[in-house]
Amino acid sequence: MNAVVKTQIANLHAAPDRHSELIDEALYGMPVEVLEEIDENWVKILTFYRYEGYTLKSNLQVGSEPTVNWVYEANDVVIQSFADVLKAPKIQSENILTLTRGAFIKVVLEAGLDPTWAKVQLVTGEEGYVRSAWIQDRVKVYTTNEEAFRKQVVETAFRYLGTPYRWGGKTPLGIDCSGLVSMAYMLNGAFIYRDAKIEVGFPLRKIEGDNLKPGDLIFFPGHVAMYIGNDEYIHSSLGGNEVNVNSLNLQHDHYREDLATTITEYGSIF
Repeated sequence: MNAVVKTQIANLHAAPDRHSELIDEALYGMPVEVLEEIDENWVKILTFYRYEGYTLKSNLQVGSEPTVNWVYEANDVVIQSFADVLKAPKIQSENILTLTRGAFIKVVLEAGLDPTWAKVQLVTGEEGYVRSAWIQDRVKVYTTNEEAFRKQVVETAFRYLGTPYRWGGKTPLGIDCSGLVSMAYMLNGAFIYRDAKIEVGFPLRKIEGDNLKPGDLIFFPGHVAMYIGNDEYIHSSLGGNEVNVNSLNLQHDHYREDLATTITEYGSIF
């Protein structure tokens, strides 16, 4: 990893062209590897969760000693939908930058600081303050306690409930189906493939539908959802325009026949 995202969101495109398909969003503070410099504006990158795309070079802090240190020292993550980084630890202070859920940040110690605030360092080295309740330690390796992980990943997915659908998105500003499940897993230390399929080399494996448990994934043609129990699943659906809950049970009011009848496979990390 030789670069870090320095903008709120770095759009990843299918080609080095703003008008090409948006395939992913790398979030503030996430380390990436620059695979190829296309021209003075565009680079091809590999994210730390092993997804490739093209982004503007201006989105990145590239190849400096602070960048290298950042990869090892940015050990906190934003969990609030949006978190302002302020010049001083008071709500009236000037806003330096607004981060979204999933952004990586570095906490630095300040003696005597009100514990409701955390002092943070940005990718650029600038320092500011964030509400301490809005960040937490990054989970880098998921718990082997299956029951705990399943509970946590479902709760995380529900934090995005009502988020508008955005193709290629994965923040509270807008999120797509695979963005939702991959972020829910990532925030709990599991790095699954970003697209709506089971990919060899990633921890998700195919299971039988009879073994489906909360936190497992349900795949449809070009779509993925997270099972939450009681025949229900949470997903970001273009048809529903936002993150919502639907059912596999024909008797439920929120049953969707177009999905319930087109399941292709089920996946689990357990």
